[in-house]
Amino acid sequence: MSVYRVGAVGATTSCPDCLCRDRVPRYPSDLTDGQWRVLEPHAREVMDEMRRAVGRPMVHDLRAMLDAINYVVRNGIEWRALPVDFPPWDAVYAFFQRWSQRGLPQRLVERLRARLRTGLGREVQPGAAIVDSQSVKAADVVGSASRGFDSGKRINGRKRHVAVDVEGFLLAVVVTAASVGDRMGAKLLVIALLNTCTRLKLIWADSGYDGKPLTDWVRAVAQITVEVIKRTELHAFKVVPRRWVVERSFGWLLRYRRLVRDYERRPEHHEAMVYWATVSIMTRRLARRSTDPPMKKRWGQPRSSTVVPQVPTPT
Repeated sequence: MSVYRVGAVGATTSCPDCLCRDRVPRYPSDLTDGQWRVLEPHAREVMDEMRRAVGRPMVHDLRAMLDAINYVVRNGIEWRALPVDFPPWDAVYAFFQRWSQRGLPQRLVERLRARLRTGLGREVQPGAAIVDSQSVKAADVVGSASRGFDSGKRINGRKRHVAVDVEGFLLAVVVTAASVGDRMGAKLLVIALLNTCTRLKLIWADSGYDGKPLTDWVRAVAQITVEVIKRTELHAFKVVPRRWVVERSFGWLLRYRRLVRDYERRPEHHEAMVYWATVSIMTRRLARRSTDPPMKKRWGQPRSSTVVPQVPTPT
């Protein structure tokens, strides 16, 4: 069965032997029409803002390019294993490398996050964040210079240092060797947050970020307070306030198989993969909410008091 529309074989495109402009979405990772309506204006605006020189337009279809990147991120395949109905794999990889280096996925995350926060009745810029780290095993293509051994988790690979807002939406990510401690990774994360979050005043973290030197450094550099939330009961499962939000965000990211193990030769490419997965998560949520009633703020509202009817005592 052909993956193109009827009559697409005779279509004329600016790229010979490529029918990506007549491609029919068929994979679970492909953007639906509703998701494309959400993402397309932001993607084109950001690309226009970041274009360095005026030249000929992109040969391949933008939606097909984004679908190809989503296919790699979601299914965890090699670039060379892209199905034939996508643009050539080297063209897709060149698009991924060029625009990720210019910060396209980060800009898209910022715009989509602003829309989601506005829909929840929150400010565009968050005032608080939750940070945590996650170590993942590295494939054999990852060089020894950018990998390490996490003695606590017994993992040889890399570590993702992530900051999210109170709704779990990604704010920043920094990828280092797994041997880098949480406190050092927190400093790199704070530096990355200074470029995007200007209203940030509070950071919640676990006991791995405890210590006066880190707290003093963050307050002196960024005027941000670090609050460590420790477990009240050891060796027992209990939802820890605030910290569960970032753990849920890690669960969202691990649905994308390219992030379960680190296959990227360069740490910045793994950071880009995290951002592209977040773009997919946010786009799907915005498309789903576009037909739903307005979302309500989940935090900071008093609970409604329910009056329990009094049952008369039988005499």
